[in-house]
Amino acid sequence: MNQMIINSTTIGVVISVMGYELGLLLKRKFKSAIFNPLLISIIFVICCLLLFRVDYNNYNKSAQYLSYLLTPATVCLAIPLYQQIKLLKENMVAIFAGIISGVLTSLVCIFVFALIFNFGHEEYVTLLPKSITTAIGMGISEELGGYVTITVAVIIITGVLGNICGEAVCKIFKITNPVAKGIALGTSSHAIGTAKAMEMGEIEGAMSSLSIVIAGICTMVGASVFANFI
Repeated sequence: MNQMIINSTTIGVVISVMGYELGLLLKRKFKSAIFNPLLISIIFVICCLLLFRVDYNNYNKSAQYLSYLLTPATVCLAIPLYQQIKLLKENMVAIFAGIISGVLTSLVCIFVFALIFNFGHEEYVTLLPKSITTAIGMGISEELGGYVTITVAVIIITGVLGNICGEAVCKIFKITNPVAKGIALGTSSHAIGTAKAMEMGEIEGAMSSLSIVIAGICTMVGASVFANFI
C-alpha cells in the first residue's frame, strides 16, 4: 500500500474524499453533530495510514492537491456575504465590535493558558492562530517561530469543536440573533464553523464568512503583539 501511494499522484485524494463521504453518510443517518464529516474523515485517514503502515509524508504528497483548493474555497465564502451586504451596512459597528472582541478573547485565553502551563515561546505562538483559517494560521505560526504542523492540528480541532458545539452553545445562552450566531461561529471556529453557520441560515453563513476575513486580519496584528509577551 505504501508503494502504491508513492507511485500514485491521486490515491491520497481518493482516501481523503472517501473518509469525508463516509462522514456525510454517518451524519445523514444518525443526524448527530458528533458525526462531523471532517472529524470522521480525519479518523478514517489515520486508521488507513496505521492499518496499511503508510508513511505520512508519502500520503501528504499524494493528497497535496486538496490543499491547493483551500485558498479559493475560502475566497468563495465572500459570495453569501455579498448577498447580505445590506445587513452588513446596517449592523457594521456591532459586527466589527463582536469580531474584534472575539479575537482579543482568543488571544488573551491563549496567553493565560500559556502562563498556567508554563509554555515556552515556540509552544505559545503555535497556539495563537488557533481560531483562524488554516491558510492564514500556518503563515502566522511560521513567521512567529511556532510549530506549523501542530498549529494546523489545533486549528482543525478548534473548527471541529465549534462545528459540533456551536449551535448547542447558542441555545444554552439563548443567542437567537442570526448575526450574532454567525459572528460567534466565524470568529471562533473559522471555515469549519462557517459550514455549520451556513446550515443554520443564510444570514448566519454570510456573517460567519465576513468574520473569517476580519478575524484573520486582526489575529495577524494581534498575534504579532501578543507574541512578545512570552
